[in-house]
Amino acid sequence: MSPDSQRGACARVGVFHLIASRSTLWWGHTHPHPAGADLTNLLGRRAERDVVEALLAEAKVGRSGSLVVRGEAGIGKTALLDHAREHAFTEGFRVERCTGVEAETPFAFAGLHQLCAPLLDRMSALPQPQESALNVAFGLRGGTVPDYFLVGLATLNLLTEAAEAQPLLCLIDDAQWLDHASAQVLAFVTRRITAERIAFLFARREVGDGQIDVFVDLAPELRLTGLGETDALLLLAEEFRTPFDEGIRERILAEAGGNPLALLELPRSFKGWAGGFEPPDALSVPRRIEETFRQRSAGLAEGAQMLLLLAAADPTGDAPLLWRAVENVGLDREDAAPAEASGLVEIRARVQFRHPLVRSAVYRAATPAERRRAHEALAAATDRHVDPDRRAWHRSQSVLGTDEDAALELEHSAARTLARGGAAAAAVFLQRAAELTPAPVDRARRALEAAHARHDAGEFAAALELATMASAGPLDDLQRARVELLRARLAFHRTEGSDAPGMLLDAAETLAPLDASLSRETYLHALDAAMIIGGTAEKRGAAVVARAALAAPAPPGPPLPADDLLDALIVTFTEGYAAGAPAMHRALEAFRDHGFDGEAVGQMGSRRWMWLATRSAAGLFDAEAARILAVRNVRLARELGALTTLPGALAAHTAMLVLGGELTQAEEAAAEGAAITTATGAIPQPFGQLFLAAWCGREDETLRLHATRTQGSAPRTEGAAVATAHYALAVLHNGLGNYPAAVAAAVRARQTDEISNSSITLPELVEAAVRADERAIAETALAELCMRADASGTDWALGLAARSRALVSADEAAEGHYREALERLRASGMNGHLARTHLVFGEWLRREGRRQDAREQLRIAHDSLASMGAEAFAARAARELRATGENPRKRSAHPAGSLTAHELQIARLVATGATSKEVGAQLFLSPRTIEAHLRSIFPKLGITSRRQLKDLLPD
Repeated sequence: MSPDSQRGACARVGVFHLIASRSTLWWGHTHPHPAGADLTNLLGRRAERDVVEALLAEAKVGRSGSLVVRGEAGIGKTALLDHAREHAFTEGFRVERCTGVEAETPFAFAGLHQLCAPLLDRMSALPQPQESALNVAFGLRGGTVPDYFLVGLATLNLLTEAAEAQPLLCLIDDAQWLDHASAQVLAFVTRRITAERIAFLFARREVGDGQIDVFVDLAPELRLTGLGETDALLLLAEEFRTPFDEGIRERILAEAGGNPLALLELPRSFKGWAGGFEPPDALSVPRRIEETFRQRSAGLAEGAQMLLLLAAADPTGDAPLLWRAVENVGLDREDAAPAEASGLVEIRARVQFRHPLVRSAVYRAATPAERRRAHEALAAATDRHVDPDRRAWHRSQSVLGTDEDAALELEHSAARTLARGGAAAAAVFLQRAAELTPAPVDRARRALEAAHARHDAGEFAAALELATMASAGPLDDLQRARVELLRARLAFHRTEGSDAPGMLLDAAETLAPLDASLSRETYLHALDAAMIIGGTAEKRGAAVVARAALAAPAPPGPPLPADDLLDALIVTFTEGYAAGAPAMHRALEAFRDHGFDGEAVGQMGSRRWMWLATRSAAGLFDAEAARILAVRNVRLARELGALTTLPGALAAHTAMLVLGGELTQAEEAAAEGAAITTATGAIPQPFGQLFLAAWCGREDETLRLHATRTQGSAPRTEGAAVATAHYALAVLHNGLGNYPAAVAAAVRARQTDEISNSSITLPELVEAAVRADERAIAETALAELCMRADASGTDWALGLAARSRALVSADEAAEGHYREALERLRASGMNGHLARTHLVFGEWLRREGRRQDAREQLRIAHDSLASMGAEAFAARAARELRATGENPRKRSAHPAGSLTAHELQIARLVATGATSKEVGAQLFLSPRTIEAHLRSIFPKLGITSRRQLKDLLPD
């Protein structure tokens, strides 16, 4: 479900942008622990309870939704979740819950497993790739490292399966402490729910400085603030039967700031009910509360304090584990009695603290030696076969100084975690392993591996710090080269800064004698970065990078497709387009013929270079290769559940569909890419949407997208994104007949090293320059286009060159060029350019006074352009047709025109006979969401069954 549709749904129930009043929900005073809360005795929060109950009411009838409850510690977030749980039970919901724990953050998918564990008996209902991904993520079996978002799709469908039997409420408390992998997956799932009878309710504290919030804009927010004075006084009166004098009461109210937990706990820290509070006023309310918990725990017997520390150091809440650890430090179970009597902890089947601040207060108050003793006892109590990673972590926290055995255990844990897809968690293990390593050589090696893991997890600042730690060495030559490579990749990914191509080039040169395959891949990355970033500075121009890449080592084995692509690009940028074309054709043929299904990501020639190969095919005007590679890239990304790469693959596919005149299908692909980008929280990649908007003649949208891509770019520093934006603007203005503006945009689009934009802009520049009477510009662009067409030899290239020659020609030869262009473009399948050729041919014929011949070409142009949705070009054809004395035919509305692009994509897939589960798997949606869309689609089309879709929808 998109954020917009979520907001709309929540607006219906009064959730959107609701900011809580200064009344608050709190648990009943009869029991100090939330687990025993009297939820029938709530103070205030009527509006907040209504919001939660409305969310559940919507989910119950098939309108899934989510809500993020924010507020400081002690404000009542957990109590609101408890109320939601109890109300959900009365409404027939199943409720599953997980709670983030700060000490659990190193363990990948720990929070997700906590939520999903009761549902794992339903995993057999998932498609095999999803079931495998979830099993690997949870460490239940080995297998290929799963993409986070394939795990997310598996989680979505697992929850949907559970919701088939009864509506499902998922409660996520202390979400700020979820491990990175769980947070990413749950954010994805929350953005995709629509009609599954699922409600998500998150509770989280405010995010601190430097902390990444994956839940930002995830769902409508409910911010909890403190109690008003009336409710605060009522709470004090109910909790403390002995009345306060007025001065003390006012001090309590001022110190607590309306925080309910503070109102209950701060009075307990009075010194004889007269002297005031500790700590001083400068501390925040949560810190004051934490200090009261510290004081209460400090007043317990030594054995009870150690028991509390053991419980605080173990995030699992496993009571049998706690009792084993208690025995390991020489205590017995009787030491638990004073700890429980204090109200700070409750030990039954699980260990539960009064509040998470109790855990942090106890742990912070302990001395380093006491913490090490607690972790040592917990490590000894943890079964190395059942939970080796948690045992390794506890052992690492028990070490004073260095310990190679403990470091080695952590390194093994990191390897297991990486195999489950937990790069962020593996980085934590590796970083601690490096800190524990006595030998400098091994310490540097582990720091380097941790840096690479941080990079892979997208934690670039931490990766840079670890790279610095690794640089302290000692490192061998290959390790130093890998540090250099990591710094270069960080420069590219963090800022796409101008230094990145040069840094990548330096790394490639250093790697050449050490790792030929990695060196060649880095040279290719440097070339790609130079094309993407653009510019003319010597250290980053593609030609300069290509000249340096002439020194690349030979492939260590039989060349892979990306080896061929590297060699082809080097020739193209050092010797020229014509010289590089034969090698480029061979490289593209290698990509077309190569099977990528079993190839590991990161190998030379791997799937990661499919996007560059597709762009190179477009730059060579190889329509067939570009279409095949674009479709294959999308297919492979779908099969792998690689939602990090799927939006880029869909953008390239969208662009090729547009150039082929298949604008309806392009609209569907663009909509899917945008939806997935929203669901994953990734940076938008709108170049497919730019192509589409420009060819459709949607001026406002094109200008808006153009502005977002070009803002702040200098005239002669055009990278791929900026060049694409200018290309789109040139197409738009050619369609609208604004030819001087089209010339200006096309000239800027040509100022790029990016191979596809530099080619496909040429025919736009010729057409615009001819119409704007810029003959010199037109002739120069024509010469370049004809050279490229002769080198390419494809029908697409030769057809565009013939059309451009006809536009520039001032004699009878133009007609022959136009007819050659029509023949070749028809053979190429590039129907968008074919229709536009009919248009310019018809315009020429009309100006030659051949009205009958002109009508034939303009009629074809108008009908083709209008049917494919190229409205600006169709309007241009209509104007020309009217000038010949003929009115263009009005199109009859097709029922499918009432569908959104997303609905049309679903309808088209269903029309092939695919089930809702199969369609959902392809589009990363639940089957229930597909069924909900079909309930909207059928009335729009005037049909009642799936069988009717096939005959109704256009191909």
